[in-house]
Amino acid sequence: QDTLIVWSEAENYDLALSFQEKAGCDEIWEKICQVQGKDPSVEVTQDLIESEEEHIEEMPETSPLIDLPTCELNKLEEIADLVTSVLSSPIRREKLALALENEGYIKKLLQLFQVCENLENTEGLHHLYEIIRGILFLNKATLFEVMFSDECIMDVVGCLEYDPSLAQPKRHREFLTKTAKFKEVIPITDSELRQKIHQTYRVQYIQDIILPTPSVFEENFLSTLTSFIFFNKVEIVSMLQEDEKFLSEVFAQLTDEATDDDKRCELGMDDLQVRSAATDIFSYLVEFSPSMVREFVMQEAQQSDDDILLINVVIEQMICDTDPELGGAVQLMGLLRTLIDPENMLATANKTEKSEFLNFFYNHCMHVLTAPLLANTAEDKCDKDAGVGSTKSNTICPDNYQTAQLLALILELLTFCVEHHTYHIKNYIMNKDLLRRVLVLMNSKHTFLALCALRFMRRIIGLKDEFYNRYITKGNLFEPVINALLDNGTRYNLLNSAVIELFEFIRVEDIKSLIAHIVENFYNALESIEYVQTFKGLKTKYEQEKDRQNQKLNSVPSILRSNRFRRDARALEEDEEMWFNEDEEEEGEAVVPPVEKSKQEDDFPDSYEKFMETKKAKESEDKENLPKRTSAGGFKFTFSHSASAANGANREGLGELQAALEPTGDLWAQFHLAPYSLCFLNRQGSLVGLVDYPDDEDDDEEEETSPRKRPRLGS
Repeated sequence: QDTLIVWSEAENYDLALSFQEKAGCDEIWEKICQVQGKDPSVEVTQDLIESEEEHIEEMPETSPLIDLPTCELNKLEEIADLVTSVLSSPIRREKLALALENEGYIKKLLQLFQVCENLENTEGLHHLYEIIRGILFLNKATLFEVMFSDECIMDVVGCLEYDPSLAQPKRHREFLTKTAKFKEVIPITDSELRQKIHQTYRVQYIQDIILPTPSVFEENFLSTLTSFIFFNKVEIVSMLQEDEKFLSEVFAQLTDEATDDDKRCELGMDDLQVRSAATDIFSYLVEFSPSMVREFVMQEAQQSDDDILLINVVIEQMICDTDPELGGAVQLMGLLRTLIDPENMLATANKTEKSEFLNFFYNHCMHVLTAPLLANTAEDKCDKDAGVGSTKSNTICPDNYQTAQLLALILELLTFCVEHHTYHIKNYIMNKDLLRRVLVLMNSKHTFLALCALRFMRRIIGLKDEFYNRYITKGNLFEPVINALLDNGTRYNLLNSAVIELFEFIRVEDIKSLIAHIVENFYNALESIEYVQTFKGLKTKYEQEKDRQNQKLNSVPSILRSNRFRRDARALEEDEEMWFNEDEEEEGEAVVPPVEKSKQEDDFPDSYEKFMETKKAKESEDKENLPKRTSAGGFKFTFSHSASAANGANREGLGELQAALEPTGDLWAQFHLAPYSLCFLNRQGSLVGLVDYPDDEDDDEEEETSPRKRPRLGS
């Protein structure tokens, strides 16, 4: 069908292959036909099942039902063949179900089961297994009501013990009647409720334990059985809710200090099964409505201490999981990830769930999540003597496998935060110097943990955020990564490939600040690595950028390159710091409340956009007095000669020349080169204007009150 190939397997199981282009569809179709020995020019090579069904459906309702063989021992093989044969046709399944229901056939079959078991008739018992299993696959609720009644259910279980594929029958009835015990924390007096609980447990046992896992063609055969169990559970819960005494008695015992520990344990506490059940309930709530859970925990924060907040309890359960494989911790981590995922957070006109919940999470919960990570990478334990290229391993890395697995889970969640939380996690990483602590784990003997630490750094670098890049270069945070690469030696493994991919990304994306830092600080240690061209490529990029900078510098007149006009490097640092010290709101995003930090920690909020807005506002003020065009087509610049005007002459020159060049799109850059000098470059990097006060030695003795000399315009 153009870009589709469709076919049917079994009676109502349709499959399809979908292709993006017709050419690909035709190619695969030809290969299928070649294997099947059919003509690819024929569009339909399979008999349509629907035609048979439509033909049957058109038959009158009075059409005869399936004739069942008499229920006798010598007919069991024939009955088994009949039941298994109808499973391929929905219409025949329906007719067989009606016949079984009308004639009370199931109870007769179960009577034969008792006879066969008494006679130890193995062949008959095997046939009965196939028959009962086939009847379950008819997927009819009316038949289930009969089979799962108190009168019949244990015989049904008995039939299912005699699987022909097993050498010995199972003992399911023995388990249900002797091993499994019905425990009543609070006595249940309602006989109907007790019967419903027993039935549900046994039917669940049949589905989960006795019946084999259905194949791909049998999955829909037991959908009604699943629904039967579900509605039974709904009915049980409803009956408990309607019982006026039951729930009140449960809570009375929980709150009664006289209740002994054994009794209380049956109600909860640290019991693993109870904890597992509670985790399942919590997961259903999170999957059903993560926003509802978030709303609850934010309301809870207004009334409770951080230690008992629901989110922190979940994190502590994750951290304290006693399972060697951390099965429970993995499940809880997945739930936390769902809760902190901005993709399922709501935004309304009055409030933004994302900003509110993330503010809550980073202020009240993040310190609990990162506590094991910070405890296992404490700075006072770090070995600071190892230099680049050293094979000296850090002894503080956790050697315990379970601890390493826990840290890997925490790092996975933090990596998710880096990808989805932008400025919240950025502030936290920089305030806590978190990346440095994470990279300590590059020394772990557990390679999977070292890879988790590396993946965390890779996600940060992948953002290509200059604030992060500045943090990495100032902190010399490539050193542990390069040490890990060198310590790995010539081994061609996942760690080797992951580290090289990190540097290859930096090279391909041409992240100049990182390239310069790597080449200037680590190239001597890396130049011997020649099995990939990554590091030579970084050196090439570095040299090319250096050449470009030199060419630009050479295009500027020598007067601008002299020390006399060079701006103090400390002044540049002060401007840079101004970007970091402003605490303003990013466009379209909420302001991040400050995370608690030590006095030594620096704050790095995102303020670049606000800084640029302020700068533009100031520049717009300088455009009020536009230069006048002369008859020769040039611009005439006029300046005040008063002392007060002289102090602002640089800014006036900037405003006038900028106003002259911006309409043509030629103004590319402007520099304050000295207290009384301004430089203007066009988009080609050539000097187009200079406003300068001569700084002659003769003027050194001039009195402060005397007016400055008139500035000159150079080009």
